[in-house]
Amino acid sequence: MDRVKTGIVGLDEMLEGGFPRSHTVVVMGSFGTGKTTFGLQFLSEGLKQGEKGIYITLEEDERSIIDDAKSFGWDLKPAIDSKKLSIVKLEPTDAKTTISRIKSDLPDFIKSFGATRIVIDSISLLNMLFESDHEKRSNLFHLVQMIKKTGATCLMTAEVKDNNPLVSRDGLIEYTADGVISLRYDEPAEKSEIQLTIRIVKMRRINHSRRVKPYSITSNGIEVHSGAEVF
Repeated sequence: MDRVKTGIVGLDEMLEGGFPRSHTVVVMGSFGTGKTTFGLQFLSEGLKQGEKGIYITLEEDERSIIDDAKSFGWDLKPAIDSKKLSIVKLEPTDAKTTISRIKSDLPDFIKSFGATRIVIDSISLLNMLFESDHEKRSNLFHLVQMIKKTGATCLMTAEVKDNNPLVSRDGLIEYTADGVISLRYDEPAEKSEIQLTIRIVKMRRINHSRRVKPYSITSNGIEVHSGAEVF
């Protein structure tokens, strides 16, 4: 099966080569676990491989995203200028317009742009635009199927429930996505330093590690210590 490298040291090893191409993967975690960094690193790796990418954001504007990436050494401006990367800002305050753009404009834009990697940050905020669980479930399924038809590999970020770091805020995306990766932080009783851990909860159609592994957010991005054990 064709694989898409994430660009994250250690994670591709756990995935035995990377994400299966055309998969939809959700990265879940609470604030401060590096979900946005994960998405930017995934897109930056694609640019290195000559792939085009689209970053869809409901939180930060283009300038903030460029600055965030630059702090890790990823200069996105040349890729944006050369039409290899597009940053699309959706306004969650204007729900009707945002929903309309997703349904009517996004499919054609992905195809015409030629993107093979897509990041949606965050799917939790997008789901909040819909009032009922039925609307959330229906529109989420439609979005995932629409992206799959383009052949692009999609990474979505999601917030988790306060009382369960393995369940997304609305409990929907993990059932729709092909893959689920959990990012969390723990504070061991005998240590004062918080430990970040990663777990591949599921990844359809491939073998992968199910071990919980520590990771770090460094000046070069996320690094998974696949050879280490959580303690």
